[in-house]
Amino acid sequence: MKFSFVMSLVCFVVLLVAVVVLYVILSGLGVFDAISGTVNDLTREQGQNSGGLDAGSWFSFVRVFGYTVLVGALNVLLITALSTVGAVIYNLAADLVGGVEVTLKEAE
Repeated sequence: MKFSFVMSLVCFVVLLVAVVVLYVILSGLGVFDAISGTVNDLTREQGQNSGGLDAGSWFSFVRVFGYTVLVGALNVLLITALSTVGAVIYNLAADLVGGVEVTLKEAE
């Protein structure tokens, strides 16, 4: 359980760093502005210059990072729990069947 918890925490940190790096790159390239402009153009009534759906708030850093933290924390809990249950099931099956015995022979 301890090992799976530490490994899931490491994966959580990697996920956070990856999302921050990708967000900075995509924001620098103007991808989010282009998506927001397209959504605003598609949802605005014909012939009007303003209005439409405000898609800019969907891609704010706080929202993206918040969802990433939420999903990452859920992953930490689920990975730790499933790894622990998997280890218990494996140990029970190994005790029941006797496990696998490997014999190594020294080369001459």
